[in-house]
Amino acid sequence: MFRPVRHRLAAGGVAALAAVALAGCAGAPASAPAPTSESHSGSGTRVAVAYDGGVVVLDGETLEPVGEAELAGYLRVSTAGDEGGHVFVTTDGGFHLLDTGLDSGEVAFTGEVFDAAAPGHVTPHAGRTALFDDATGDVRVFDTDAVGTGELPEFDTLRSEAAHHGVAIELSDGTTLSTIGTAESRSGVRHLDADGAELARDETCPGVHGEGAVKDEAVVFGCEDGVLLFADGAFTKLDAPDEFGRTGNAYVTDTSPVAVGDYKTDPDAEGYLLSALTLVDTQARTLSVVELPEGVEYTWRGVGRDSHDGIVLLSADGSLYSLDEAGAVQDSWPVIDPWESPAEWQHPHPGLKVVGDIAYVSEPAANSIHAVDLHTGEITATQELDVVPGEFVVVGAASH
Repeated sequence: MFRPVRHRLAAGGVAALAAVALAGCAGAPASAPAPTSESHSGSGTRVAVAYDGGVVVLDGETLEPVGEAELAGYLRVSTAGDEGGHVFVTTDGGFHLLDTGLDSGEVAFTGEVFDAAAPGHVTPHAGRTALFDDATGDVRVFDTDAVGTGELPEFDTLRSEAAHHGVAIELSDGTTLSTIGTAESRSGVRHLDADGAELARDETCPGVHGEGAVKDEAVVFGCEDGVLLFADGAFTKLDAPDEFGRTGNAYVTDTSPVAVGDYKTDPDAEGYLLSALTLVDTQARTLSVVELPEGVEYTWRGVGRDSHDGIVLLSADGSLYSLDEAGAVQDSWPVIDPWESPAEWQHPHPGLKVVGDIAYVSEPAANSIHAVDLHTGEITATQELDVVPGEFVVVGAASH
């Protein structure tokens, strides 16, 4: 039986690796321009917005720019999950760590680069962060708050059975859940002990994609025919009501047992707009599908959870919708102009991030970011950018 291997690399021995990765990464500029920064704001949050050529960082309250850092390539951004508000920026060649200036007052890449041929999911959880390299199936796991020193932190390496587009999450007991797959297909999830030995596996999750941990550390993974739930040390498959009923992304909180997922029933449908949500009650072990009102459609970038565990949805009609955990619409507010499905998922299109009772909405057609008060629907701040916003994340005290 294949046994995954964990390698521990001391921080003192990886400084050279970081330098080599930065110099040799195809996505990194040979001579990066000096980062920019303005006076440090006390709002406690930052919004990091990727664009073609770099990342601009905004103050989370005013949305005023506080700095910018350049990096070539198609960029994706993920929260590092640490108290210092760092962000992982991925492009061909690796995971680059960006200091958003939350503590330092300066926006800049730290020089910490986890080399990866095809960097994928970044999953912080329970004080540990897992980075998945789709090209190799390797997972690097390290202490979440160990980043930001300028040198790579000490990390473990977990090897998958085969390279695939996957995801892994280390649980609070030191065990890990990691997806199973190949470059051609994906089938399920393995449960591994702290040494990497397999404890259990479940391969009833075709096309496994995405994960989310909810209250009591129950974890859901999306499948093409439902979801795979890991809770109380065991896997449970929850079937979708349709033969093809794909959930690919989970939207969760750690205070609710309910996970919300996107839901797609037509594998051949053109475009990326969806009109139903998956609701998974991890305590009752149930899955239900809620159809949205006519005309309300969203993409995978358009769902969030508020401070009361409610659901917030950004629709292609330009409005924000507030729903309860049963999927019933409670309120709606127009925010941006109506928009159409992107031709490809990577193309810039409106996105949503919810932090507490503030919804951040990007509007690429207007090169803008908006902050919306979810109590009133009032747009409390708007910032027009000099670039077209792509993916974005919100980091800091309010989002930690």
